[in-house]
Amino acid sequence: MRYKFANGKTVQKGTAFTYNELQYPSNWLELSTDAEKETLGLTLIVETPRPDDRFYWVTDNGDGTYSKTPKDLEDGAEYVDLRGITRRPLGMKSQFISQAKTTAGSILAQTDWMVIRKAERNVDIPSSVATYRASVVAKATELETAISAVTTVEQLIALDMSFPSDR
Repeated sequence: MRYKFANGKTVQKGTAFTYNELQYPSNWLELSTDAEKETLGLTLIVETPRPDDRFYWVTDNGDGTYSKTPKDLEDGAEYVDLRGITRRPLGMKSQFISQAKTTAGSILAQTDWMVIRKAERNVDIPSSVATYRASVVAKATELETAISAVTTVEQLIALDMSFPSDR
């Protein structure tokens, strides 16, 4: 919890502070009454939930509220950096598609040895493993299609990014 003085300065609960050249201990806010806080001109700052930094550029307004600007969904324009390297900033769609592929790859990596064993020695892959691998690949494809289709940050947030649970 934070409180705000009339002059705009804030103090966090559990923090010692100085006001009008008087020092107050760190537990003063917990032990003081509402009337004592009012005497100092303290008002409670009602905190709103912070927007998710994965999706928004977030600014703390200092009064318990936040301003948010959606991050870019699409990739940015190419530019040449100071070292002469051509770069393109990735938008959230590209980042989330990459993450979905990475997640699918690490899930599949756990059973890749069975696929290699099948190719090298013709040892059958258990049907439960083959079914599970197919569901992971299908989910990755579904996610890539869904992520590519979003037009707003809110649509991206609403997507179910979870993969099938372990076989």
